[in-house]
Amino acid sequence: MVKPADTKTAASRKSAPKGTRSAAETEKIRAALSARREELTIEHSQTLTEITVLQRDRFTDSAGDDQADTGTKTFEREQEITLANSILDRISQVERALERLEEGNYGWCERCGNPIPVERLAAFPSATLCVTCKQLEERR
Repeated sequence: MVKPADTKTAASRKSAPKGTRSAAETEKIRAALSARREELTIEHSQTLTEITVLQRDRFTDSAGDDQADTGTKTFEREQEITLANSILDRISQVERALERLEEGNYGWCERCGNPIPVERLAAFPSATLCVTCKQLEERR
């Protein structure tokens, strides 16, 4: 249970001016995030191409399939689609990080307003929560 004083503290931290980042640091982060978005976009495009090719091959090569073969092909198709959706989710996370960078909120926890450790951002550049808040979220 959150105490009212804790809520005020978190709210005041959110409205307090964020730490300043030099233009060079901001540009370096932007370039890294943009490069990651480009990599993921290419990966997503390649995955969709592979799905299309595999679907075409499955339609032409399905004569004589028994139920097990059909089930296996369906399972594989669902895995491929899940992979493509996962890549789309990661693209969305990177785009959100770029938006936060433009707004001046990048590197700050969306929940508590505390700075996200540099180590966490280095490992997961699109992180929106500090380690503590992320752990709390995962426990729920």
